[in-house]
Amino acid sequence: MNNNFFGTNNGSSWGQSVVMNLIILNVIVFLAQTLLPQGTGGERMVDLFGLHFWEGHKFQIWQPVTYMFLHGGFSHLFFNMFALWMFGRILEYDMGSRRFLTYYLICGVGAGLCNLAVNWFEFQHFISEGYPITMVRQQWADYVVTIGASGAVFGVLLAFGMFHPNDRIMLLIPPIPMKAKWFVVAYGVLELFLGVTQTGSNIAHFAHVGGMLFGLLLLVLWKRSGKIYY
Repeated sequence: MNNNFFGTNNGSSWGQSVVMNLIILNVIVFLAQTLLPQGTGGERMVDLFGLHFWEGHKFQIWQPVTYMFLHGGFSHLFFNMFALWMFGRILEYDMGSRRFLTYYLICGVGAGLCNLAVNWFEFQHFISEGYPITMVRQQWADYVVTIGASGAVFGVLLAFGMFHPNDRIMLLIPPIPMKAKWFVVAYGVLELFLGVTQTGSNIAHFAHVGGMLFGLLLLVLWKRSGKIYY
């Protein structure tokens, strides 16, 4: 890694960094999900703030933003926050805190919108199979919910690969080093493949791809306007 690995933007302390504040917020929300009484606490939070398909009865306009601060378990939270801490603090130094926060949120919202688009195609498939719309809404749309920061984190991963393409990342399985640019390409292709082939999966693979796609579009736009360089 380069020398900015442990840097913070504009001399700000860890407690003031956007990355650390995002991690703290996600942890607080997860503790609320976990510790509040069942039936009235965590489940209610998912109903209100998780991302539901708009054809169901639980969709709310704020959910494409709030869903990314909820998580389905400790491992879900840990791996997302570890990746955000590992790559996000470098990007916050590169971009500046405000631009990084904008980037993170747009990637997360974009990931949610892509997942909603996939939900729409799935909904249309059920209708084309002859299922009544009312039944599909009650038995499918009302129970489809997406939570997690993964889409935003995948956008962060893509940006790291573009800002630091030749930095080496040590993989866990297999334990070999790989340049960041090839790691991002491989991960993006894998997520696209899994999204197409594992349509019944509980993992929102297209949301991951969506986070990377919106991140790419935003980075290209900022570069062309001279706001960032990589």
